[in-house]
Amino acid sequence: MTAEVEIFFDLSSPWTRIAFHNFRSWAAGKDIAVTWRPFLVGGVFNAVNDSVYAGRDNPDNTKFRLTYVWLKEWAKLAEVAMNFPSRHHPLKSVHAMRFCCALEDDQEALTRLSEAAFEAYFADQQNLDDPSVLAAIADSAGLDGAALGALAQSPVIKDRLRANTQEAIDRGSFGSPTFFVEKKYMYFGNDQLPLVQSRIESLIESPAR
Repeated sequence: MTAEVEIFFDLSSPWTRIAFHNFRSWAAGKDIAVTWRPFLVGGVFNAVNDSVYAGRDNPDNTKFRLTYVWLKEWAKLAEVAMNFPSRHHPLKSVHAMRFCCALEDDQEALTRLSEAAFEAYFADQQNLDDPSVLAAIADSAGLDGAALGALAQSPVIKDRLRANTQEAIDRGSFGSPTFFVEKKYMYFGNDQLPLVQSRIESLIESPAR
């Protein structure tokens, strides 16, 4: 039985960068219908999780400091680059996520762009808030960066990003990445991937829903 998974994600999130790698590595070859859903995590924070900003305002607290330690350890375990934070953090990701929304209907192209963008931001510390940088990243992923950039500025794509973000909020999301398995089981973050995997495996092995 095929398991259906939606993943709401924002390129600015370091935990999403790790989860993107880990989930795709684990899911390869399995009977899973995966849909990556670009959204604006800042919009989610503003609506339902503004405590994130309070944590940033107090960088000396233990949780804040250790989070960066754990982040580097998770990245090392996943074998992905994590040259973070950079001078662009916290990143305004609206342009980047519009680029992603422009590719949402072509999931293969979306994952190629996302992988290249994650590497550009978290390894090379490039500025994903710069449309010219995003266009160059798209070109490097074998896409037409100029055409994609133009599409990303269209009203339909701007509306789509807003709609995706609102949908995530309405369904209970409070950060990136948010996983929905079979549209009803919600999980959050890289550290809950074992729960996502367990749920998916139980569905694949089940003879009926």
